[in-house]
Amino acid sequence: MNAIYVGDAQFKRPSGRRGTRADEIAWGPFKKDYARLLHAPSFRRLQGKTQLYPGGQSDFFRNRLTHSLEVAQIARGLALTLNAGQIASAFGKGASIDESLLEFAGIAHDLGHPPFGHNGEHALDDLMLTSGGFEGNAQTLRILSNVERKLVKSRKGVTDQFGLDLTYRTLASVLKYDSCIPIERYPGSKLEKGYYASELALVCDIKQAVAPGLDPDAKFKTIECAIMDIADDIAYSTYDLEDSLHAGFYSPLKLLNEIVNNEVVRAEVIKKTNAALKAADYAPIANMEEVIGSLNDIFSSFGPPKDAELAKSKYRGLVDSVYAYNADAQFISDPLFRSGYTAERVGRLINGIELVKNKDYPALSGVRLQRPQLLEVELIKHLNFELVIRSPLLSVVEHRGKDIVTDIFEALFASEGKLLPGDWRRRYHDAKHAGAGGVRRVVCDFVACMTDRYAFELYARLFGEDSTIFKPH
Repeated sequence: MNAIYVGDAQFKRPSGRRGTRADEIAWGPFKKDYARLLHAPSFRRLQGKTQLYPGGQSDFFRNRLTHSLEVAQIARGLALTLNAGQIASAFGKGASIDESLLEFAGIAHDLGHPPFGHNGEHALDDLMLTSGGFEGNAQTLRILSNVERKLVKSRKGVTDQFGLDLTYRTLASVLKYDSCIPIERYPGSKLEKGYYASELALVCDIKQAVAPGLDPDAKFKTIECAIMDIADDIAYSTYDLEDSLHAGFYSPLKLLNEIVNNEVVRAEVIKKTNAALKAADYAPIANMEEVIGSLNDIFSSFGPPKDAELAKSKYRGLVDSVYAYNADAQFISDPLFRSGYTAERVGRLINGIELVKNKDYPALSGVRLQRPQLLEVELIKHLNFELVIRSPLLSVVEHRGKDIVTDIFEALFASEGKLLPGDWRRRYHDAKHAGAGGVRRVVCDFVACMTDRYAFELYARLFGEDSTIFKPH
């Protein structure tokens, strides 16, 4: 028996149907769920949403779709590593993590991101402060269970009210934050992470199906969600780094310079890294020597001169500088070297995964990276945030995006649904019985689904010079 997947309830769907039809038994429920999302419009739209650098700048840069595929592959690698020994040792022979479910969690984890990244997210949250808020992870669950539509048979006949009608265990794989976002918050409130009140009943059903009898005060996060979370961090700290190196936005020496000489950046990065170490039950950073040592391990090309004569030169400091300069330049100018570097780094980080067993609820077991690997991931992740995402170049793009999202939302809401396309107009009118909060959520769902380009185009049609009516929604 696979101890991680005990109980039939987790394989059921909100419609009441079983995980797979009799003629699909070879698939298994999680492969079926993966296929349903892979063919859904919300997944395809990820190709039009920015990961780090706007896609129009270069075909090289990753978007949300390519990032999600990389997260899915890393998550599968983490599962394979755990299945190679740790899972069976902890839960007995035959126990293993389902790799298809991990791949689903990977391709699903960013579905809820609106256009223009975090500024789009904050704009929608401000607009929804009195109607349940907005948050990317909460929106992911809502898309899978409500916004996306698939005709399914249920006790009520053929209906589309269950979203993609995924199994409860699959829906649990994207339930990253176990907290219900308040329906009303005061202006200026910090963005809250969790799930919407509109999905509260569904979350209760998910918990009951996956972990029956769990203490209501106990935190709920499945092992698949925990693995996906680490896979996302590995991808973010490796491939966003690669994109920045390709762009020449920064280099290893520039990173080292910021952590050594920029006190503000150094303090922020160390504070956030220590918070992650504490959450994983590790000791905090001992000193700056440890930080520099970890970064040196990340960029291990900065070795001593290989030429024996140069190694003994009285100008050794200057020679070391030349070697460091050449190694630094290689990260920017040599794509083959960069590709080999990222492949080696991802493999090394995957091998640092370890299980945190939950003997009472194996499905809710945790995972963590060993401390050296976690330190690497967190340092690069937070350096990237401080030096790239908060940089003036990207901040200008996101600031403009926040205004665009706000103006589009307010225009659609003021039109009382008249500016919405066909199916969305139907949803708007169906939500009228819920009052302003209901229709605001429909408008929010529509705006959150937009790609960056579509948001630009709709904004131009509403407020600019683009007056054509022959643009598909």
